[in-house]
Amino acid sequence: MRSPQVTWFGFVVDFTEAVCVCVSTVMSARQMMKVFVTRRVPQEGMKLLQKAAMCDVSVWDSDEPVPRAELLKKVEGAHGLLCLLSDRIDAEVLDAAGPNLKVISTMSVGFDHLAIDEIKKRGIRVGYTPDVLTDATAELTVALLLATARRLPEAIQEVKSGGWSSWKPLWLCGYGLSGSTVGVIGLGRIGLAIAQRLKPFGVKRLLYSGRQTKPQAGEVGGEHVPLDMLLCESDFVVVSCSLTPDTQELCNKAFFSKMKNTAIFINTSRGAVVNQEDLLEALTSGQIAAAGLDVTTPEPLPTDHPLLRLNNCVVLPHIGSATISTRGVMAQLSAHNLLSGLTGDAMPSELKL
Repeated sequence: MRSPQVTWFGFVVDFTEAVCVCVSTVMSARQMMKVFVTRRVPQEGMKLLQKAAMCDVSVWDSDEPVPRAELLKKVEGAHGLLCLLSDRIDAEVLDAAGPNLKVISTMSVGFDHLAIDEIKKRGIRVGYTPDVLTDATAELTVALLLATARRLPEAIQEVKSGGWSSWKPLWLCGYGLSGSTVGVIGLGRIGLAIAQRLKPFGVKRLLYSGRQTKPQAGEVGGEHVPLDMLLCESDFVVVSCSLTPDTQELCNKAFFSKMKNTAIFINTSRGAVVNQEDLLEALTSGQIAAAGLDVTTPEPLPTDHPLLRLNNCVVLPHIGSATISTRGVMAQLSAHNLLSGLTGDAMPSELKL
């Protein structure tokens, strides 16, 4: 039997074929999942998302953060969200997204910008990017430590301003690692990688603190000690812990008062781990010798902030993972996490809520 025909805009169309086309179109529309990416990210990640036939991807095409009002608008009806550490994903954003939201993929190892309790309550899966930025962050930490201890920013400025008149025995003298004691607060993946890179500089003792001993500490000859002992005995104190309620403003007036006045303080974890007013006081009073920060509160730090006026404080713009290859891998992993979450498959790196 011949299939019935219909006239459509002047054309004779086979009815069965028309129905199949319509059904196929409807099915395709239903299968498309809305994804919002909150920033311009490396192409390694974007190419994966753009090739995924199931995704309707929109991007805030800028290197600057998406304004809050735009975020709330763009996330509406989204099934997936790829965000950055600087995006505050709270209940308001989740409400704006609505019940379709299945997965949040953050291009970061930290997740304190996510309202975890709300996300868990709504059954949303979360992907993140641990491990892949370990080496880059550890390298930056060592670079920051050396730049701070050997007063490199001051030295560079003296060259540029004409302050370099001759070689002087006491001019721009700093502190060396050879024979020193280094204390690491947070001997996780990144903390261990930092310790591994510092040992060849001739570090004599490597101390670390925490609730329990770390089996991997043996690789660097690490000694598990109470925090107070670490602070009292370390020439360099490196903070590499996660931001939790327990570590919020861990580095405060009491903390700095236990450090040597020749000690160098380095933070590449999270800005909120440090009470910056107390750090400022410790630096200006001579309680500690110097500080190097890759993270601050807020970010960016205002250009008139008093920390930026100190010669003994080196501040970087949160560039711990900023190598071309690392950022590419982070974007790629973020995309894989997102796509796996949308299809209900296992993520390469899922945060267990």
